[in-house]
Amino acid sequence: MNYIDCKLDEFKIRFAKEEDTVIILDFIKELARYEKMENEVVATEEILRDSLFNRKVAEVIIGEYENEPVSFALFFHNFSTFLGRPGIYLEDLFVKESMRGKGIGKIMLSFLGNLAIERGCGRLEWSCLDWNEPSIKVYKHLGAVPMDEWTVYRMCDKPLVNLAKEFQK
Repeated sequence: MNYIDCKLDEFKIRFAKEEDTVIILDFIKELARYEKMENEVVATEEILRDSLFNRKVAEVIIGEYENEPVSFALFFHNFSTFLGRPGIYLEDLFVKESMRGKGIGKIMLSFLGNLAIERGCGRLEWSCLDWNEPSIKVYKHLGAVPMDEWTVYRMCDKPLVNLAKEFQK
């Protein structure tokens, strides 16, 4: 596996492989528990394997401390019409509770920032729950700016199906 060494001893980052699907799903479930959204996880190993490794609609990096997976980030490219360039959208970043406070989240973000620059992206962006003060504090300390004037809208399930039918004859 191709590991990327980091400033934190014994911590390395690598891109996920198909055989990591179980690990990725476990991280997603841990994140959902932390966000009190366990009932919303419908992802399965099969869905993740298809989306991440067959269709390749998103990418995952895994952070390992002493060769054990302790963090993950799932991201994909978006596009800014104003910049005329792609960006990286960080969908999820999670560090196991026992590993928090060591700078692992910052290292993961730094890796993604470097990746964005390497890929010619104009920005790295993500969303954060309003109650997640520890993360918000870190993001602001790093120079991230909250987009307070924007509201995220989401459509799924029946409303999405209904919308899709709107243009059909």
